[in-house]
Amino acid sequence: MIIDNLLRFIRFFFSIIIGLILTILQPIINIYNIPFNLQKFISIALIILFITFIIITLKSMLN
Repeated sequence: MIIDNLLRFIRFFFSIIIGLILTILQPIINIYNIPFNLQKFISIALIILFITFIIITLKSMLN
């Protein structure tokens, strides 16, 4: 039981870290002149990845 809760906490912690990394990466993507369409695609893909990770984490916390 304790190990299960610890794993849930670690997943939640990692989702927060991934969110921070994505927030930090966004200006870096803007600095290098990546074409705007590609930039938009990358940011949307990262956001979707982050949201799915949060949903999986919350589902595992509720079970």
